[in-house]
Amino acid sequence: MSDKDCRLVFGCGIEDSQFTEIMSASKPNESVKRRNKNFLNNSEQEFVAGRRNTVLQTLKKLKIQCSRKEVPNIALLGSGGGQRAMVGLLGSLVQLDKAGLLDCILYLSGVSGSTWCMASLYKEPDWSTKLETVKNKIIERIRGPEVSLTDAMAKLKKYYYGKDLFSLTDVWAVLVVTSYVKEIDERTLTEQRKQHNKDPFPIYAVIDKQSKQSNDGDPWFEINPYEAGYSLSGVFVDTGDFGSQFQKGSKIKHQDEFDMLYLQALCGSALGDEEDIKKTMWQKIKAFFQNETTLEAMRKEERERTDEVMRKEKETEGNEAVLDSLSKPRPSDSGKYRFPSDKPISPSVDECHRALMDLVNMNLSVLNGKDPSGFEKSIRTNLNDVWISICKCMAQWIWGRKYNLLHNMTDEAVNSTLLQSETRDYIDGGLLLNSPYFSVLREDRDIDLIISLDFSQGDPFMTVNDAAETCKKLKIPFPEVNVTSEDKTKPKDFYVFKGQNTPTVIHIPLFNAVNCGDKVEDWRKKYRTFQGAYSAEMIADLMDIAGKNISNNREKLKEQIRAVTEEKRFGRFKTFLNKDPFRLNIN
Repeated sequence: MSDKDCRLVFGCGIEDSQFTEIMSASKPNESVKRRNKNFLNNSEQEFVAGRRNTVLQTLKKLKIQCSRKEVPNIALLGSGGGQRAMVGLLGSLVQLDKAGLLDCILYLSGVSGSTWCMASLYKEPDWSTKLETVKNKIIERIRGPEVSLTDAMAKLKKYYYGKDLFSLTDVWAVLVVTSYVKEIDERTLTEQRKQHNKDPFPIYAVIDKQSKQSNDGDPWFEINPYEAGYSLSGVFVDTGDFGSQFQKGSKIKHQDEFDMLYLQALCGSALGDEEDIKKTMWQKIKAFFQNETTLEAMRKEERERTDEVMRKEKETEGNEAVLDSLSKPRPSDSGKYRFPSDKPISPSVDECHRALMDLVNMNLSVLNGKDPSGFEKSIRTNLNDVWISICKCMAQWIWGRKYNLLHNMTDEAVNSTLLQSETRDYIDGGLLLNSPYFSVLREDRDIDLIISLDFSQGDPFMTVNDAAETCKKLKIPFPEVNVTSEDKTKPKDFYVFKGQNTPTVIHIPLFNAVNCGDKVEDWRKKYRTFQGAYSAEMIADLMDIAGKNISNNREKLKEQIRAVTEEKRFGRFKTFLNKDPFRLNIN
């Protein structure tokens, strides 16, 4: 499909009667469509139909009888929590598999660290059919060595020159996320289509930063193999086109689809508050440039560039022509222009290296309350290229910047604040709600049971309480959440919240009085969100502690699955009676 033919889709298929059509003002023969909230897009609908057959067969094995129409829609949510969430989700899924319950799950959705686990799982086609093998491969990798600095530097440049909009998310991906996941995953999400017919449907959740800050519009944004868009507004674009430039519903400039490493950084960039992140970013950059391998790679690049200049000198009729060409801006692969330096000839690598180190130390000084003025001169004199862009992003705190897929649309049903700006910033969903409830609370997904795995560092009930409060404001069906003061200090390992005409919510805090005894706080301190990569022993212990929350509650999980199945059957029976009470001689 050409750029010209690509339209922004408010939904992705089914029939015309299921959409609201909106005509483009500038090109009246072109239209975009916003999907009716009662319908999934074609691809997801097809996937769900097949997955429900798997769920039906699994329920029969568990001796839970129901017809195909009575199969409950069950969503498993993984909260944020950095590597703690990544390992915790993996340990939970392994035990769900051993308990024979994994194939009851229709949707698997995550934010932040849980998406790191998801990305590793969905790297393997039909991972749920060979989870023990996949688990071992993941653990072996995350216990292994980090990505080399040479590879990290090459990847950072690839991000920088490969697209129009560069942000701290690119830096975070290369310097931070790789230190936890221990790989540069260059696959894309759309490549996973048709590879996971035997797995739950994956949903990666982030938020729109501007909507969060203005407390206006729809902040909840989701990305799956087929589409990306605003969960509650029902506005989506093909995942392969997310990030491309749109104008009034038509794609006007293509951008390549981001890879899985970037997606993990987009979803998982809130490993602490803003100040902690800034300190960590600069400390990571400092370690990066203190490494002799990095410096040698920079010197090698300078030598190659010098050789290229000398070669050109021989092909031209004078030194002035060479200097003139070096002083002009040069286009990158993505069409952007970069100046090698403010001066005709760039400073040496060692001068740039000193400037970079001064830049790092200056920012660390500011963050630590010290005078930074001593570092300014060399920075102004020598720093250039990609590192200037990083500095600008740091100064403006730019994360996850993408072209706005709704730019200049005209649709009264979508909040006007989402339509105006040319770009939007997408950030870790945990900064607003540390669990992806709103990706599965869409009306068209019709979820009966939510299993919430909470890997949060602080209050183990904050996410479910905040979800309930937000749902009340938005008039989205959600059960009331009532916990005692004792629960907050000594949480149990299994909570069930029910309501009338709402999904049932099972809430499972990672560290609790059952699997940790009276050492809950000790476990929390041991597995802080903001710390380095875990040791092999820490990974094994965390896998075990997370798994116990499932193995200890296998029968309770089955009981709730059976309950929502029966409720669905009873609901269908009530609907039948309401439609035709005389058939059963009911007056």
